[in-house]
Amino acid sequence: MDSDTPRPFQFDEKPGAYQVGFRVVEQYDHSRVFRQRIDPLGRHFPGECARPLQTLLWYPAVRRKGHEPLTVEDYAKLWATETSFSLPTLPLRAKEWISAMAPTLVMPLKAIRDAEPSPGRFPVVIYAPSFSSVSWENADLCEYLASYGFVVLSSPSMGASTRAMTADLPGADAQARDISFLIAYASTLANTDVTRVAVAGFSWGGISNVFAAARDHRIRALIALDGSLRYWPGLIKQAPDVCAEQMTIPLLAFSKAEWTMEEQARFLTAAQIDGPNVLNAWIHGDLVTVRMLGMTHRQFSSMAQRNEDFWKDFSDAEFPDKQIADYEREDGTVGYGWVAQYALNFLNAYLKQDDSAMAFLRKTPAYNGVPKHLMAASFRAATGIPASFMAFRAEVGKQGFDCAKDVYAAMTTSKPGFAVSEAAVNDWAEELLNGGFLRQAIQLLMFSVHLNPDSSGAYASLARARRLAGQTEAALENYKKALELNPSNAEARRKILELENTATQTDQHRAEIEPL
Repeated sequence: MDSDTPRPFQFDEKPGAYQVGFRVVEQYDHSRVFRQRIDPLGRHFPGECARPLQTLLWYPAVRRKGHEPLTVEDYAKLWATETSFSLPTLPLRAKEWISAMAPTLVMPLKAIRDAEPSPGRFPVVIYAPSFSSVSWENADLCEYLASYGFVVLSSPSMGASTRAMTADLPGADAQARDISFLIAYASTLANTDVTRVAVAGFSWGGISNVFAAARDHRIRALIALDGSLRYWPGLIKQAPDVCAEQMTIPLLAFSKAEWTMEEQARFLTAAQIDGPNVLNAWIHGDLVTVRMLGMTHRQFSSMAQRNEDFWKDFSDAEFPDKQIADYEREDGTVGYGWVAQYALNFLNAYLKQDDSAMAFLRKTPAYNGVPKHLMAASFRAATGIPASFMAFRAEVGKQGFDCAKDVYAAMTTSKPGFAVSEAAVNDWAEELLNGGFLRQAIQLLMFSVHLNPDSSGAYASLARARRLAGQTEAALENYKKALELNPSNAEARRKILELENTATQTDQHRAEIEPL
């Protein structure tokens, strides 16, 4: 190779103690239809119509000698069977991409196909690829994490019913459901611990993982590799159940170099950027932000850095991923290595509770040995409690049910629009009653009466709980209040008669046994 020719991308970060195993699982999500029964020519489609999910697994393996690791070309060949498992078909786009990676196709990576898994159970990382991309676009990062004791799973980025992703809510929803499908699959594996799950997403995968985390409480941490959560807040605005201000899990957010307002105006639509600033709203979960000063968007993919067509665009002034200042190709390689190190320390800190990794995240890049002018990083610890019903339940459980009024007052102060419905409180109280927690149910229903002083139903619910607890006089008083507020409350009228008759019978029985 000519001395003036830049060195092709090679991931040189030191691997962990484990050999990396690799496996491909061809499976379907039968809860979703991917192909129609009638094809475009009007013929009956003979194959499987469920959503195909070619699942890649990288895992800690027993170290053995004599096994050849996968090459870049081995990963590239997986493209042909992404959606047609038994009928390999390489799309034109794939042929062009692989051709552009020709200088690196023979390059060996780290993973050994079907290596023996190491004993033990390991935290799980789901890798969510960028828009329409392949599951192995960051194979180097996935292998690196597996070598340090994580099981990593990934599937291609696909739209709801097409191989191509769609830049809309159904597209993000589809990838979010894929993430949850992979977590469910991981739970069936002998070497995984799904009480410790993180999702790392690049670009579009870095907004789909937010959708997934908002809906799947098995996810304990998120990584966004220049995620679209920064570039598509309008999409989050469309999803009422995806609220950054409600998230309490930690987030590691990488971003490319500064993107000016002028450039945003050229490449982003008003509808795309009209939405909440996710990073500003992420205050109830720890937030680690890392700005890679010399990296363009596509350099967050190791396979993109191996694509020579990318480098042809690198210095094109009309291309949005144009070269930044005087940062060069080699800076992307170095930067990617530090991205991997920060991702590893983040996962070690939050999934393995590693104190030294947490200290790493809180230190300056220079202290951690990062070369000057390469990156900027900050750590913002979580503050406060999100104003949501689930958070309200959790905080009441922590402080005590007699503090429900105070917890609610604090939440409504921080978010004036926050409200808890009477029905939600009643359902919660019913859970407590069914579990035998009578004292807590009564305290909660006393809060409901405070919240809804004119509700006959609130008083009737409290009366019922007190009756079950043997507090007859208090129950009778509450039933009478319920009837006063609603004279048509037949249940309250009936219970009053029952309790008064019981009290009369008790008095008569007491008189019979008491001595003259």
